[in-house]
Amino acid sequence: MESASEYTQRLIRRGARAHKSMGQVFLMSDEVIDRIVSASTLQPDVPLVEIGPGLGVLTRVLAPRVQKMWAVELDIHKIGILNKELRGHTIEIVNQDALTLNLNELWGDQKGYLIGNLPYYIANPLIMHFLEQEGHLRGMTIMVQKEVADRITASPGSKNYGILSIAVQISAQVTKVTDVLPGEFWPAPKVSSAVIRLDLRPYPNFNADKKDFFRVVKAAFSQRRKTLGNSLAGGLGLKKEEVIERMQGIRISDGRRAESLSIEEFQLLTKAFQS
Repeated sequence: MESASEYTQRLIRRGARAHKSMGQVFLMSDEVIDRIVSASTLQPDVPLVEIGPGLGVLTRVLAPRVQKMWAVELDIHKIGILNKELRGHTIEIVNQDALTLNLNELWGDQKGYLIGNLPYYIANPLIMHFLEQEGHLRGMTIMVQKEVADRITASPGSKNYGILSIAVQISAQVTKVTDVLPGEFWPAPKVSSAVIRLDLRPYPNFNADKKDFFRVVKAAFSQRRKTLGNSLAGGLGLKKEEVIERMQGIRISDGRRAESLSIEEFQLLTKAFQS
Protein backbone atom coordinates (compact mmCIF):
# COMPACT_ATOMS: atom_id res chain seq x y z
CA MET A 1 0.00 0.00 0.00
CA GLU A 2 1.20 3.52 -0.79
CA SER A 3 2.19 5.65 2.17
CA ALA A 4 -0.27 8.36 3.17
CA SER A 5 2.03 11.00 1.69
CA GLU A 6 2.50 9.15 -1.60
CA TYR A 7 -1.23 8.52 -1.89
CA THR A 8 -2.14 12.16 -1.26
CA GLN A 9 0.55 13.55 -3.56
CA ARG A 10 -0.59 11.24 -6.37
CA LEU A 11 -4.13 12.56 -6.10
CA ILE A 12 -2.91 16.15 -5.94
CA ARG A 13 -0.98 15.63 -9.18
CA ARG A 14 -4.22 14.38 -10.71
CA GLY A 15 -6.03 17.56 -9.75
CA ALA A 16 -7.35 17.00 -6.21
CA ARG A 17 -7.83 20.26 -4.32
CA ALA A 18 -8.64 21.30 -0.77
CA HIS A 19 -11.61 23.66 -0.50
CA LYS A 20 -10.90 26.30 2.11
CA SER A 21 -14.60 27.15 2.44
CA MET A 22 -15.19 23.62 3.77
CA GLY A 23 -12.21 23.72 6.09
CA GLN A 24 -10.55 20.88 4.18
CA VAL A 25 -7.08 19.66 5.14
CA PHE A 26 -5.83 16.17 4.32
CA LEU A 27 -3.83 14.03 6.71
CA MET A 28 -0.56 12.71 5.27
CA SER A 29 1.00 10.96 8.28
CA ASP A 30 1.05 7.18 8.50
CA GLU A 31 2.08 7.47 12.15
CA VAL A 32 -1.01 9.51 13.06
CA ILE A 33 -3.22 7.14 11.05
CA ASP A 34 -1.78 4.19 12.97
CA ARG A 35 -2.50 5.95 16.27
CA ILE A 36 -6.10 6.67 15.24
CA VAL A 37 -6.66 3.05 14.25
CA SER A 38 -4.95 1.70 17.38
CA ALA A 39 -6.97 3.99 19.65
CA SER A 40 -10.30 3.00 18.09
CA THR A 41 -12.18 -0.04 19.35
CA LEU A 42 -12.79 -1.49 15.89
CA GLN A 43 -14.41 -4.90 15.61
CA PRO A 44 -15.33 -6.59 12.33
CA ASP A 45 -19.02 -6.92 13.20
CA VAL A 46 -19.40 -3.40 14.63
CA PRO A 47 -20.59 -0.89 11.98
CA LEU A 48 -18.29 2.07 11.35
CA VAL A 49 -18.88 5.54 9.99
CA GLU A 50 -16.16 7.98 8.98
CA ILE A 51 -16.98 11.68 8.93
CA GLY A 52 -15.14 13.77 6.35
CA PRO A 53 -13.04 11.15 4.52
CA GLY A 54 -11.72 13.73 2.07
CA LEU A 55 -9.37 11.91 -0.30
CA GLY A 56 -9.79 8.61 1.56
CA VAL A 57 -6.28 8.32 3.01
CA LEU A 58 -7.64 7.00 6.33
CA THR A 59 -10.70 5.34 4.79
CA ARG A 60 -8.61 2.88 2.77
CA VAL A 61 -6.98 1.70 6.01
CA LEU A 62 -10.25 1.41 7.94
CA ALA A 63 -12.43 -0.30 5.33
CA PRO A 64 -10.71 -3.73 5.36
CA ARG A 65 -11.07 -3.94 9.16
CA VAL A 66 -14.87 -3.95 9.32
CA GLN A 67 -17.71 -5.73 7.56
CA LYS A 68 -19.80 -2.60 7.01
CA MET A 69 -18.64 0.99 6.74
CA TRP A 70 -20.07 4.33 5.67
CA ALA A 71 -18.05 7.40 4.67
CA VAL A 72 -19.94 10.70 4.88
CA GLU A 73 -18.56 13.41 2.61
CA LEU A 74 -20.21 16.74 1.76
CA ASP A 75 -17.87 17.70 -1.11
CA ILE A 76 -19.26 16.23 -4.31
CA HIS A 77 -15.85 16.60 -5.99
CA LYS A 78 -14.34 14.18 -3.46
CA ILE A 79 -17.09 11.60 -4.00
CA GLY A 80 -15.69 10.73 -7.44
CA ILE A 81 -12.21 10.27 -6.01
CA LEU A 82 -13.50 8.08 -3.20
CA ASN A 83 -15.57 5.91 -5.53
CA LYS A 84 -12.52 5.29 -7.70
CA GLU A 85 -9.91 4.83 -4.99
CA LEU A 86 -12.05 2.64 -2.72
CA ARG A 87 -13.40 0.36 -5.43
CA GLY A 88 -13.48 -3.21 -4.16
CA HIS A 89 -14.06 -2.31 -0.51
CA THR A 90 -17.36 -2.94 1.26
CA ILE A 91 -18.16 0.68 1.92
CA GLU A 92 -21.06 3.03 1.24
CA ILE A 93 -20.13 6.60 0.39
CA VAL A 94 -22.78 9.09 1.49
CA ASN A 95 -22.93 12.62 0.06
CA GLN A 96 -24.51 14.40 3.03
CA ASP A 97 -23.96 17.11 5.63
CA ALA A 98 -22.82 15.24 8.75
CA LEU A 99 -24.90 17.60 10.90
CA THR A 100 -28.02 15.97 9.43
CA LEU A 101 -26.77 12.39 9.75
CA ASN A 102 -29.07 10.00 11.63
CA LEU A 103 -27.15 6.98 12.87
CA ASN A 104 -30.33 4.97 13.34
CA GLU A 105 -30.90 5.26 9.60
CA LEU A 106 -27.44 3.82 8.97
CA TRP A 107 -27.41 0.79 11.25
CA GLY A 108 -30.71 0.65 13.11
CA ASP A 109 -30.66 -0.49 16.73
CA GLN A 110 -27.00 -1.49 16.70
CA LYS A 111 -24.28 0.52 18.40
CA GLY A 112 -21.57 1.52 15.95
CA TYR A 113 -18.31 3.45 16.04
CA LEU A 114 -17.44 6.84 14.57
CA ILE A 115 -14.11 8.15 13.31
CA GLY A 116 -13.55 11.55 11.78
CA ASN A 117 -11.30 14.50 11.07
CA LEU A 118 -13.89 17.11 11.98
CA PRO A 119 -13.87 20.47 10.19
CA TYR A 120 -12.67 23.03 12.73
CA TYR A 121 -15.53 25.46 12.11
CA ILE A 122 -18.30 22.97 12.97
CA ALA A 123 -16.48 20.59 15.33
CA ASN A 124 -18.44 21.56 18.45
CA PRO A 125 -21.94 21.18 16.97
CA LEU A 126 -20.88 17.95 15.25
CA ILE A 127 -19.66 16.45 18.53
CA MET A 128 -22.90 17.40 20.28
CA HIS A 129 -24.97 16.12 17.35
CA PHE A 130 -23.49 12.67 17.73
CA LEU A 131 -23.49 12.64 21.53
CA GLU A 132 -27.24 13.24 21.31
CA GLN A 133 -27.39 9.92 19.44
CA GLU A 134 -25.49 8.08 22.17
CA GLY A 135 -27.94 5.19 22.04
CA HIS A 136 -26.48 4.25 18.65
CA LEU A 137 -22.78 4.76 19.42
CA ARG A 138 -20.12 2.85 21.33
CA GLY A 139 -17.53 5.55 20.91
CA MET A 140 -15.72 8.02 18.70
CA THR A 141 -12.14 8.74 17.72
CA ILE A 142 -12.03 12.25 16.34
CA MET A 143 -9.48 14.82 15.29
CA VAL A 144 -10.22 18.41 16.26
CA GLN A 145 -8.36 21.66 16.74
CA LYS A 146 -6.00 21.29 19.72
CA GLU A 147 -7.72 24.16 21.51
CA VAL A 148 -11.03 22.28 21.31
CA ALA A 149 -9.41 19.06 22.51
CA ASP A 150 -7.92 20.90 25.48
CA ARG A 151 -11.37 22.20 26.42
CA ILE A 152 -13.01 18.80 26.05
CA THR A 153 -10.39 17.03 28.21
CA ALA A 154 -10.09 19.81 30.83
CA SER A 155 -10.59 19.11 34.53
CA PRO A 156 -12.26 21.38 37.12
CA GLY A 157 -9.96 24.18 38.18
CA SER A 158 -8.24 24.64 34.82
CA LYS A 159 -8.70 27.65 32.56
CA ASN A 160 -9.98 25.44 29.73
CA TYR A 161 -12.74 23.84 31.79
CA GLY A 162 -16.19 24.98 30.78
CA ILE A 163 -19.54 24.10 29.24
CA LEU A 164 -18.02 21.99 26.45
CA SER A 165 -15.92 20.00 28.94
CA ILE A 166 -19.00 19.19 31.00
CA ALA A 167 -21.26 18.50 28.02
CA VAL A 168 -18.88 15.89 26.63
CA GLN A 169 -17.77 14.36 29.93
CA ILE A 170 -21.27 13.58 31.18
CA SER A 171 -21.70 11.36 28.12
CA ALA A 172 -18.23 9.92 27.55
CA GLN A 173 -14.94 8.96 29.10
CA VAL A 174 -12.41 11.16 27.29
CA THR A 175 -8.85 10.13 26.42
CA LYS A 176 -6.23 12.26 24.66
CA VAL A 177 -4.57 10.13 21.96
CA THR A 178 -2.01 12.40 20.34
CA ASP A 179 -1.26 15.94 19.20
CA VAL A 180 -0.93 16.51 15.45
CA LEU A 181 1.30 19.27 14.08
CA PRO A 182 0.28 21.39 11.07
CA GLY A 183 2.99 19.84 8.92
CA GLU A 184 1.19 16.48 9.05
CA PHE A 185 -1.50 17.87 6.72
CA TRP A 186 -1.84 19.19 3.21
CA PRO A 187 -2.35 22.07 3.06
CA ALA A 188 -0.87 22.85 6.48
CA PRO A 189 -3.43 24.58 8.74
CA LYS A 190 -2.44 27.53 10.90
CA VAL A 191 -3.18 25.69 14.14
CA SER A 192 -2.27 22.37 15.74
CA SER A 193 -4.74 19.52 16.03
CA ALA A 194 -5.30 16.64 18.43
CA VAL A 195 -6.89 13.22 18.33
CA ILE A 196 -9.18 12.27 21.20
CA ARG A 197 -11.18 9.13 21.96
CA LEU A 198 -14.64 9.26 23.49
CA ASP A 199 -15.91 6.04 25.08
CA LEU A 200 -19.63 6.59 25.54
CA ARG A 201 -21.13 5.68 28.90
CA PRO A 202 -23.61 7.08 31.44
CA TYR A 203 -21.86 9.41 33.88
CA PRO A 204 -21.55 7.61 37.25
CA ASN A 205 -24.51 8.42 39.53
CA PHE A 206 -25.76 11.22 37.26
CA ASN A 207 -29.43 11.70 38.13
CA ALA A 208 -30.18 15.33 37.32
CA ASP A 209 -32.60 16.42 34.62
CA LYS A 210 -30.26 17.42 31.76
CA LYS A 211 -32.34 20.43 30.74
CA ASP A 212 -32.27 21.82 34.28
CA PHE A 213 -28.62 20.82 34.67
CA PHE A 214 -27.45 22.77 31.64
CA ARG A 215 -29.63 25.74 32.53
CA VAL A 216 -27.59 26.02 35.73
CA VAL A 217 -24.25 25.25 34.04
CA LYS A 218 -24.80 27.90 31.37
CA ALA A 219 -25.84 30.45 34.00
CA ALA A 220 -22.76 29.66 36.07
CA PHE A 221 -20.42 30.21 33.12
CA SER A 222 -22.32 33.21 31.74
CA GLN A 223 -19.90 35.60 33.45
CA ARG A 224 -16.67 33.69 34.03
CA ARG A 225 -14.88 36.60 35.68
CA LYS A 226 -17.54 36.96 38.34
CA THR A 227 -18.12 34.83 41.40
CA LEU A 228 -20.56 31.96 41.17
CA GLY A 229 -23.16 33.78 43.25
CA ASN A 230 -23.21 36.78 40.92
CA SER A 231 -23.20 34.65 37.76
CA LEU A 232 -26.09 32.50 38.95
CA ALA A 233 -28.12 35.48 40.07
CA GLY A 234 -27.75 37.13 36.69
CA GLY A 235 -28.06 33.96 34.63
CA LEU A 236 -31.09 32.60 36.47
CA GLY A 237 -32.80 35.92 37.08
CA LEU A 238 -32.76 35.60 40.88
CA LYS A 239 -31.90 37.95 43.69
CA LYS A 240 -28.39 37.57 45.05
CA GLU A 241 -29.73 36.93 48.56
CA GLU A 242 -31.83 34.00 47.35
CA VAL A 243 -28.86 32.54 45.48
CA ILE A 244 -26.64 32.73 48.57
CA GLU A 245 -29.31 31.12 50.72
CA ARG A 246 -29.78 28.19 48.34
CA MET A 247 -26.04 27.68 47.97
CA GLN A 248 -25.55 27.68 51.72
CA GLY A 249 -28.05 24.84 51.91
CA ILE A 250 -25.75 22.63 49.80
CA ARG A 251 -22.53 23.99 51.33
CA ILE A 252 -21.10 25.49 48.14
CA SER A 253 -19.62 28.95 48.60
CA ASP A 254 -21.08 31.71 46.45
CA GLY A 255 -17.55 33.13 46.24
CA ARG A 256 -16.26 30.29 44.11
CA ARG A 257 -16.03 30.47 40.32
CA ALA A 258 -17.80 28.19 37.87
CA GLU A 259 -14.61 26.55 36.58
CA SER A 260 -13.83 25.20 40.05
CA LEU A 261 -16.98 23.04 40.30
CA SER A 262 -17.08 19.35 39.50
CA ILE A 263 -19.96 17.70 37.66
CA GLU A 264 -21.14 16.30 41.00
CA GLU A 265 -21.27 19.81 42.46
CA PHE A 266 -23.19 21.08 39.44
CA GLN A 267 -25.73 18.34 40.11
CA LEU A 268 -26.14 19.66 43.65
CA LEU A 269 -26.60 23.17 42.27
CA THR A 270 -29.21 21.91 39.83
CA LYS A 271 -31.29 20.41 42.62
CA ALA A 272 -30.89 23.58 44.69
CA PHE A 273 -32.20 25.77 41.89
CA GLN A 274 -34.98 23.61 40.55
CA SER A 275 -38.18 25.59 40.34
